[in-house]
Amino acid sequence: MTKNEIIQYVKDHPSQRVKIAFTDIDGILRGKYISTEKFLSVIESGMGFCDVIFGWDAGDVAYDNAQYTGWHTGYPDAPARIDITTFRKIPWEADLPFFLGELIDKDGNPCYVCPRQLLKKVLHEAQQQGYTPYFSQEFEWFNFAETPQTACDKQFKNLTPLTPGMFGYSILRSSLKNSFFNDLFNDLNHFDVPLEGLHTETGPGTYEAAIVYAPIIEAADRAVLFKTSVKEIAYRHGIMATFMAKINENLPGCGGHVHQSLWDSDGKKNLFHNEADPMKISEQMKHYIAGQLFCLPHILPLFAPTINSYKRLVEGAWAPTTLTWGIDNRTVALRVLAGSSKSCRLETRVIGSDVNPYLAMAACLASGLYGIKNKLELKQPVTVGNGYRDYSNGSLPATLHEATQLMKQSEVAKEILGEKFIEHFAQTREWEWRQHLRAVTDWEYKRYFEII
Repeated sequence: MTKNEIIQYVKDHPSQRVKIAFTDIDGILRGKYISTEKFLSVIESGMGFCDVIFGWDAGDVAYDNAQYTGWHTGYPDAPARIDITTFRKIPWEADLPFFLGELIDKDGNPCYVCPRQLLKKVLHEAQQQGYTPYFSQEFEWFNFAETPQTACDKQFKNLTPLTPGMFGYSILRSSLKNSFFNDLFNDLNHFDVPLEGLHTETGPGTYEAAIVYAPIIEAADRAVLFKTSVKEIAYRHGIMATFMAKINENLPGCGGHVHQSLWDSDGKKNLFHNEADPMKISEQMKHYIAGQLFCLPHILPLFAPTINSYKRLVEGAWAPTTLTWGIDNRTVALRVLAGSSKSCRLETRVIGSDVNPYLAMAACLASGLYGIKNKLELKQPVTVGNGYRDYSNGSLPATLHEATQLMKQSEVAKEILGEKFIEHFAQTREWEWRQHLRAVTDWEYKRYFEII
């Protein structure tokens, strides 16, 4: 639809309201409904949105260590703009018009804390080098036969899985709650978040979906909207969906793997493919892989942003723990899918489903470009067999604290993503770690209550 057609649709919608949302540092959509009249007044001139969304954590608790905003600033409105190209119709809200927005500074420039703006910055750098990045993300997640109220009443313990047992790729189990399964596929497609595939994964009530690839900004928009949309569609079926990286130490974790390729400036030639190479991959792709391998320890919190993320990154649990790459090998950090000139791509498997897609994709692209820019050689041999046991190039940081301190001190991270962003993001992760240290857990009760 053209801009005029979109505006006309908004004007004609009987609800006379619009839903808008901004993505915070944790990848959570923060937004509101505004009247059609208000929307029409701000679509050209911009608007303000409370900057507290970048001054508090996932639980709405205010940071005490952030510089961007806080009690010291009074939490004012930040300048913001709505991106009309993100227009969608929400099928479960009578095709209500929906838009994503992003923060800017007082001069109209991109705001350094805004995840969508960070991704656009990295994209601009890629375009200056003649590249068109195409990305997509796939998610694994658990579904429970619960509501927010029942889960809260149970204190999030002994929740009932949507279906019992381990039924990966199950045709049988996909028919058990088929109305939910079908609504996911159909409603997401109607919401312009098209799926390439949807299936059950190994674990009780576990699903996996692959989103259709797109230019990188659209790919990240789709991924952010996918997570919230799944939760909203689940609500309508009396289901709660969770994208936690690890819900139980005895079950596999949930990945949010990112697939990526670089095409030429016209978007017609896949620059990762080289038919003459024995592995069918180009020198540019090799530099890109080398860049990610080199940068991974410097930027891991962008791929594993929560305390829970590191419960997934344990050996032999379908999540990589070593700095490895391989050809169609699911046990390594970076999986190359050489395929054809159309499908040749890299899959970064470190990323969990709890990630902020804008930040994950920005980190993938920036680190890959770093490898190309510096012509890093892919000297590390391809891993054949079990990548969990291949420590030849080192392993990943084991906790959010360790990873954050490495990122905070890293000149590489600051170079590829910006010093001000890294400073702010590190502050939010340090806050997250401190909140974790204060909590008394069930594990501590079981271990110490009687015996100590």
